[in-house]
Amino acid sequence: MSSPLTGLSVLFLGGIGPGPFAAMMLADMGASVTRVVRPGNPPAVVPHSILYRGQEVLEADLKDPADVDKLRERLATTDILIEGFRPGVTERLGLGPEEVQAINPALVYGRITG
Repeated sequence: MSSPLTGLSVLFLGGIGPGPFAAMMLADMGASVTRVVRPGNPPAVVPHSILYRGQEVLEADLKDPADVDKLRERLATTDILIEGFRPGVTERLGLGPEEVQAINPALVYGRITG
């Protein structure tokens, strides 16, 4: 039996608090979740590691234009983007809602702060 979100792809750009929890819930329901981390970022430690279960990891430096371009390419075929940064951060990185929805109009952009 397949899960309700089987076949959906999610890119999680990070943050703390509700963002990792939302990504975990989507993975638990069958979505393919990829968590973007800084290159060389140490693995998650308990208690946070439970929030990252069922997720793939993609290393990318969001301040490196080449890495941001690779993420944009990936977003063309991604169903859901979750980001939990402070307001304005993704816009400064060129990954705000307007920029990524120009790449993929069907993308669901989830902005979670708190």
